Amino acid sequence: MEIHGEDQRLKEEEEEMIEESSDDCTSSSEDEGTDDYRRGGYHAVRIGDAFKGGRYVVQSKLGWGHFSTVWLAWDTLMSQFVALKVQKSAQHYTEAALDEITILKQIAEGDPDGSKSVVKLLDHFKHSGPNGQHVCMVFEYLGDNLLTLIKYTDYKGLPIHKVKELCFHVLVGLNYLHRQLSIIHTDLKPENILLCSMIDPSKDPRKSGAPLILPDNKDMKGRVTFNGNVNKNQKKKIRRKAKEAAQGFAGKKAIESSLNVKSSADFPNDQLVGLASVNRSSNTDAATASGKEHVGSKRGSGSRRRKTLESYDLKCKLVDFGNACWTYKQFTDNIQTRQYRCPEVILGSKYSTSADLWSFACICFELATGDVLFDPHSGDNFDRDEDHLALMMELLGTMPRKVRESTFNHFKVITLVCSHFINMLCPFQIALGGRYSREFFNRHGDLRHIRRLRFWPLDKVLVEKYEFSEQDAKDLADFLIPILDFVPETRPTAAQCLLHPWMNTGPNSLEPRAPDAQSKATDTVNSEQIKSVKERKEAMEVVMGNMAIN
Repeated sequence: MEIHGEDQRLKEEEEEMIEESSDDCTSSSEDEGTDDYRRGGYHAVRIGDAFKGGRYVVQSKLGWGHFSTVWLAWDTLMSQFVALKVQKSAQHYTEAALDEITILKQIAEGDPDGSKSVVKLLDHFKHSGPNGQHVCMVFEYLGDNLLTLIKYTDYKGLPIHKVKELCFHVLVGLNYLHRQLSIIHTDLKPENILLCSMIDPSKDPRKSGAPLILPDNKDMKGRVTFNGNVNKNQKKKIRRKAKEAAQGFAGKKAIESSLNVKSSADFPNDQLVGLASVNRSSNTDAATASGKEHVGSKRGSGSRRRKTLESYDLKCKLVDFGNACWTYKQFTDNIQTRQYRCPEVILGSKYSTSADLWSFACICFELATGDVLFDPHSGDNFDRDEDHLALMMELLGTMPRKVRESTFNHFKVITLVCSHFINMLCPFQIALGGRYSREFFNRHGDLRHIRRLRFWPLDKVLVEKYEFSEQDAKDLADFLIPILDFVPETRPTAAQCLLHPWMNTGPNSLEPRAPDAQSKATDTVNSEQIKSVKERKEAMEVVMGNMAIN
């Protein structure tokens, strides 16, 4: 099901309000507040609550977002920990959840062994409560997200070989989504990439040995009711396993309200928070909200942390497909979290899988340095979008005319002469379809309000600000600059990124899997398309009197 009309408009306005309001936040909210615990809003979950006829028993709170809350639960049928996501009950949240489930089921069907670096949906169902009927999703339990890992380094960045290791898994996931499923994630960011285990083993329920919270015998008889989703044999198995667990952990029963769960101590809100569609407004806000000051108090343990990271397995998976879509079926133009938003989205042009690659490049930089690549702010006479474009141009150079223009005016005079060439170039005319280009650029191609740009190329930034060696800076810049191309069609694919020399050099290099015949064919097609586009552009320049398109 899709979100249409008024519901879609309201959803986009809500997301924009969330982003704008967070600019002015001076203190973070540790919980979701009480306002949305109402009809159409959150379901009030308590520790010890059972879902789906007693199969899933809530253990603790993992995180929350503006559309759902996420809980650590024990699956009594499979005897394993899972992440339980409980969506708000209003109609547009329900429809969005059903769209997400459709995508997640497609992902799971193509990845039976879980090797594609994408989170696996294990189960889904509906749960009725006083605030309405809530769609619930059950995921494999994972660990800390990459923002937690960045904080663990005290915002100083990870060793390059560890950055490569993380990038490898992210690219494997993107390659699977883009090439095999034609799915665009649309909200790639550190919070939406989860490690497969916790950095601190004592906080991992699978390793900590903490006792389970389960209903005792009396509760099982009095509280648990089974619905049509559970057959007779499953009922018996659930009762038996719950009884055994309850006997083993007698006296370990706790009922706490949703807002009184002390998750920030044992399970911080930024662990598994990607499953809850949390919006991130800026690096400063995120650092405050996630407890940067708390991390800073442990500066003395830097060497211990580096040693921990060296021995830590950084396998990770992509999560949160609440905003995902297909290349051939898109739900909204309002995609991506601010710091990871690509230029074509800001300009209101069409987007595709290459939008995810732009976000990936921003994440790669953040992992290596501890800082976000772009962190725009509004000024007295310009907004965040224009500042964002200015930051991009200062790092990458001026934006090509074909990206920034939003009108056919320059082509009208010669339309009859070269309409054939214009038609060939149509896939490349991002700005010609950019609804907002004229709001940012004047007819000379300059930003309307930000005139003085201070150019600072990426390799120089890495050396001068982050003290990279000349070689490391050059190697990383050589990897990232093509991905940060203003023209989406010329960005490399995830598969091509996996074959880049930067991904396959160094003491801890990771060898990408040899591409199959289909992958080779696709890469050949992509290379031919880029070559063809370049030839068309050259022909166009000749016909148009060598007008500087690029």
